[in-house]
Amino acid sequence: MILSIDSSAVTASAALTDGDKVIKSEFVNAGLTHSETLMPMIKRVMQGVDINELSAIAITAGPGSFTGVRIGVASAKGLAFKHNIPCISVSTLEAIAYNFIDENCVVCAVMDARRMQFYNAVFRLENSQCTRLCEDRAVSIDDLREDLKQYDKVIIAGDGARLCFENINLENAVLADEERIYQNAVSVAKAAENKKRIPASQLLPIYLRQSQAERELKKKEKTV
Repeated sequence: MILSIDSSAVTASAALTDGDKVIKSEFVNAGLTHSETLMPMIKRVMQGVDINELSAIAITAGPGSFTGVRIGVASAKGLAFKHNIPCISVSTLEAIAYNFIDENCVVCAVMDARRMQFYNAVFRLENSQCTRLCEDRAVSIDDLREDLKQYDKVIIAGDGARLCFENINLENAVLADEERIYQNAVSVAKAAENKKRIPASQLLPIYLRQSQAERELKKKEKTV
């Protein structure tokens, strides 16, 4: 069994799975209050199951909200350390793509990085396989527009999907349906299936750029 967790953006979710079987899952879209909602959600999902029965804990380690990613990674590490359970690090963008694993399509996963930039990766889903077409990146809307022109049809998904879709102005782009637009812990579990398991000590958040606070500090240091 795998406990999968996501708190990398405005949504949060947790799921307990056993292979392809979803034992229990929860999903909330209540803004960035994950410090209050995530652990109670995990406890409810795990209700009736001893945590020592887990074979791994999977977590979206980024990219995403700096606060949300830190909360998720810290929660996973805390549980894993205490019970000596291995961890699986999953890209948030890849988890988004796995929402469409039953389709043959190209998915453009986007998360809002502010100032009309996006955390992004593009994936091809075919015959229940997910193939990464580019690395996770921070990209401008203009550069992303040029990149997506090469595909016949692209599904745009993720917490930045609506903003991206409304501004990218591409005839080959469609907005994901409401049920699959956000990453969720069930898709995290699917993405984690063939990934390496690591000790909790090696689990680290993945940021594609510095936080606002870090950028402001660098500006101050340059002026001193």
